[in-house]
This record gives sequence, structure tokens and C-alpha cells, in this order.
Amino acid sequence: MKNTFFALVALMATTTFTFAQDKVAGAAFKFENEVLDYGTIENGSDGNRVFKFTNVGTEPLVITNAKGSCGCTTPEWPKEPIAPGASSTIKVHYDTKRTGAFEKTVTLESNATEASKVIKIKGVVNAPAEEHHEGDGNNH
Repeated sequence: MKNTFFALVALMATTTFTFAQDKVAGAAFKFENEVLDYGTIENGSDGNRVFKFTNVGTEPLVITNAKGSCGCTTPEWPKEPIAPGASSTIKVHYDTKRTGAFEKTVTLESNATEASKVIKIKGVVNAPAEEHHEGDGNNH
């Protein structure tokens, strides 16, 4: 009985130590993916994507700003603090009327241990199905 009790106490201490190691002092992001690949998509298709993250820190995480690398990339972020252990999302909209390959960034400013965090989107937008070219003899 005594051996079982000591084994149980040792297991609990090890488990507690292991979980404590997963926590970061302060606030900290842990993203499911830091790069979202749209793949090859059609012109004008849905440009919305979602980054999922968890605050793996010991303090509430506060995102003060999120900025896309150009006007074609628009982020939305939670305005309320994210409690330790809680999860949330960053929504990103890319203007899919821009044809061709793209790789854009969103820079997050926060109180996290890494105060400036960069996440990325990438993909390829196909040309519109029917493009009208002036002077090609076709009046559409």
C-alpha cells in the first residue's frame, strides 16, 4: 500500500512538473498553423481564412493591433484579453480579385513574450474565366 502511495505521489509530481514546463511566463501565442495556404483558387472566390491560436502563457494575452502587409490583406482580431489556456482566432481576408501568386503577412502587436508576431497567407488566384481585352474585336 505504501509503495502504491509513493508511486502515485511521484507520478503526480512528474505530471505537474511536465505541465508546468508547457506554460510560458507572461502571455504567449501558440498557433495551429503560422502559414495558411489557400492553394489555387478561383478569381473572386472566398478570401476568408482563420488562424487558430491558444494562449500558452500564464498571463492574459492582449492583441493591441494586427496589420496586413498590404491593403489586399485585412485582419480581424479579438479585442478582449485571451485568458491563459484559452483559444481564439485571427480572421484574415485576402482580396481574391487580384490574379496570380501571393504571399502576404499579418503582423500582430501584443503583450506576448514575442511582442511582434508575424503570420502568413499564400496561394495562387486564377485569372477570371472570361477576361475582356480592349481592341480584340469582341464586344462583350
